[in-house]
Amino acid sequence: MKATGIVRNVDDVGRLVIPKEIRKTFGIDREQGLEIHVDGQNIIISKYYNKCIICSDTNGLTSFNGKLICSHCAKEIKQAC
Repeated sequence: MKATGIVRNVDDVGRLVIPKEIRKTFGIDREQGLEIHVDGQNIIISKYYNKCIICSDTNGLTSFNGKLICSHCAKEIKQAC
């Protein structure tokens, strides 16, 4: 992991501002969803992409009972029934 030399404090309500330079570098727009993961002692923030809950594909998604499934997995499920 590369250090940026930028330090930010968490505010009173738990918010953390991601510096403009980092948002610009990674293409993080105002309404961009972010996922937060924990890996040991590290907090990892990554861009959120809608993806199939079965195979993680991001193409051809459809909602089924509030969950996203790609067309390939939907066909496989239909054939299995």
